[in-house]
Amino acid sequence: MTQFAPDTSDAALIQFVRENDLDALGVLFDRYYQQIYRAAVSITQDDAAAEDITQDCFLKIHRYANRIDTNLPLAPWLYRVTVNLSYTWVSRRNKRRVSLEAVIDRLMCPVWQSPDHLAEYADMQAQVRQAIKELSFNQRVVVVLHYLNGLSLDEIAETLNCPVGTVKSRLHYARENLRRRLDAVNWSQEMGITAHGFAG
Repeated sequence: MTQFAPDTSDAALIQFVRENDLDALGVLFDRYYQQIYRAAVSITQDDAAAEDITQDCFLKIHRYANRIDTNLPLAPWLYRVTVNLSYTWVSRRNKRRVSLEAVIDRLMCPVWQSPDHLAEYADMQAQVRQAIKELSFNQRVVVVLHYLNGLSLDEIAETLNCPVGTVKSRLHYARENLRRRLDAVNWSQEMGITAHGFAG
């Protein structure tokens, strides 16, 4: 069993994977599992599917190790594979759902989590969840990557292999669609949408 220092670079680990060192793949799995799984479950809203997608994502590291550019960060490559696998899963089942609790928590102001507002908060969760579920797949993906995973516009563009302008456009229309739906129930301001950029 190969022992690796905690600070072994992704590039070095990929090189070991190219030599069929599965211990190196295991280090990468431990390093990136949580964020890849979280992205997959947020897009698919299915724990089992997200687990399969995550496993498949790391298997692709092994399969395509020789094609991975070790001069570039590994995370965007992993996100791109995750998004593609998630899209395939969603398309096959004709689903347009996403697990949005974590995104919703980021959008909500803390005041709405006080005991006095629990009922209203629950209702708002349902409204926001429905609004994001109605977004197109491309708009939903940029919302998940930006607000849940904290990726910058440049990072999302690299992940999705598209121009930054395309990402900006998708995020803009996602915000507009969300704001329009949330304004319809007259509480987008109370939720803190403005503070998180949804009214910008």
